Amino acid sequence: MSPIVTEPAPDFTATAVMPDNSFKEDFNLADYRGQYVLLFFYPLDFTFVCPSEILAFNRELKQFEDNNCQLVGISIDSHFSHFAWKNTPINEGGIGNIGFPLVSDLDKSISRRYQVLLDSGIALRGLFLLDKEGIVRHQVINDLPLGRNVNEALRMLHALQFTEQHGEVCPANWQQGEDAMKPTREGVSEYLAKHG
Repeated sequence: MSPIVTEPAPDFTATAVMPDNSFKEDFNLADYRGQYVLLFFYPLDFTFVCPSEILAFNRELKQFEDNNCQLVGISIDSHFSHFAWKNTPINEGGIGNIGFPLVSDLDKSISRRYQVLLDSGIALRGLFLLDKEGIVRHQVINDLPLGRNVNEALRMLHALQFTEQHGEVCPANWQQGEDAMKPTREGVSEYLAKHG
């Protein structure tokens, strides 16, 4: 797999189940230009780790929205399967009425373009953070049994926005509100003298 960080995110048009449970047959990633996008792939509806991730993302949806970031989930399931999963109660393995789109990648073309498709025909847990111009600025890909950390996805969104606004860089374990550093020799020396 080749990294796609710093490259334009592969665009796509597909059918999605929207937050109001309608089917949008011409869902297009480019429609979100001007917003940040957190695009995440998951293996399959009605499985095990997947609902825990989707519900975790949904619990933090307002934080993403407050930071001008659209969440988009994608799997190789049909939009009918997404719809059925959304209409299955959480205590029966469903996800309920989540507030972000779920895209159908039934022909697997999107998973293939993002380089997360396994030979078995399902996608790894790929996560891609796009800036407002549609450039991939962060990506992480987990194997099937390894669920993602939604707080880390939020941290990366905050870090990206901080660097864009202030021109400083975010050191290891940086959290919103903490010191960053100027990208100079003096800046790193000053930061390490204070925090090293």
